[in-house]
Amino acid sequence: MPIRGACLCGEVRYEIDGKLLGAGNCHCSMCRKAHGAAFATYANVDPESFRWVCGEDLVAFYESSPNAGRSFCRKCGSTLGASEGGRTYVTLGTVEGDPGIRPSVHIFVGSIAPWYEIEDEMPQFDEDAPPGEWA
Repeated sequence: MPIRGACLCGEVRYEIDGKLLGAGNCHCSMCRKAHGAAFATYANVDPESFRWVCGEDLVAFYESSPNAGRSFCRKCGSTLGASEGGRTYVTLGTVEGDPGIRPSVHIFVGSIAPWYEIEDEMPQFDEDAPPGEWA
């Protein structure tokens, strides 16, 4: 059964045929601004298993830094995913139902919001996690 997701307005929908490959909470300032929250939770996905079901014409991409960016719905503004250095991520908050995976790491805690405290035991990295740690 595919993993399904959508933006807030429901005009953009996607499916993933397969499992998500790892999930983590990103505390970088760009993710905080894109989500308006203390961190963003992303799951790594095999791009070959991902497809837009409807509303692809409403998906915009913002290149936030070289070789990295975020996709979002032009109508409602929902952040749908990200890509960086050849990796593709889906925003876990847009997945409908249980994604079958839980975040396992905090990344970019070197730029954590000064008003937020991490209160779990997951590994923390000042920058991105080493290869194989979560994605």
